[in-house]
Amino acid sequence: MSASLVTVAYLGAAILFVLSLGGLSNPETSRRGNLLGMIGMAIAVLATVFGPRVHISGLGWIVLALVIGGGIGLWAARIG
Repeated sequence: MSASLVTVAYLGAAILFVLSLGGLSNPETSRRGNLLGMIGMAIAVLATVFGPRVHISGLGWIVLALVIGGGIGLWAARIG
């Protein structure tokens, strides 16, 4: 993925994050706001992983960090 495409993806993710904050401010639109935030985060993570600065040797560390962070998040969601 080229650097300019990564920049456009980051810009799109930032716009989705701002829209998600607006959606989360009202209980009636909170589901849509949450969805926009999740889509924005997915775009940002994918742009980072497939961007030009990540080499194949670093993908294992990224996957490890995602698994650890996801496990902690799942644990925190179940006890809270």
